[in-house]
Amino acid sequence: MKNVYLTLAIAGAAVPVLFFIEFFAANGLALPTFVSALFVNGAAGGFAADLLISSLVFWIYMFARKEGPRPWLFVLLNLTIGLSCALPGYLYANLRRAES
Repeated sequence: MKNVYLTLAIAGAAVPVLFFIEFFAANGLALPTFVSALFVNGAAGGFAADLLISSLVFWIYMFARKEGPRPWLFVLLNLTIGLSCALPGYLYANLRRAES
């Protein structure tokens, strides 16, 4: 499973970054434009809300655990790339730590 998590973390970083690059190339680095695009219609807003709630649950889970990797790197990954990178990255780091 460790290799599956690592592969998913890499894919979870690459795919969103490609979309972000396309968006920022077309619209510039204006954060308000980016945020408004997240909620441009009901479908996009639903996905964005789902992702925000899932991210919050992931953060609560990480900070509540006494053992496991330190959560700050994964919070940073979650905020800059997304949950699709941070969650499998955390699971990979957790398994790797358990093996040592």
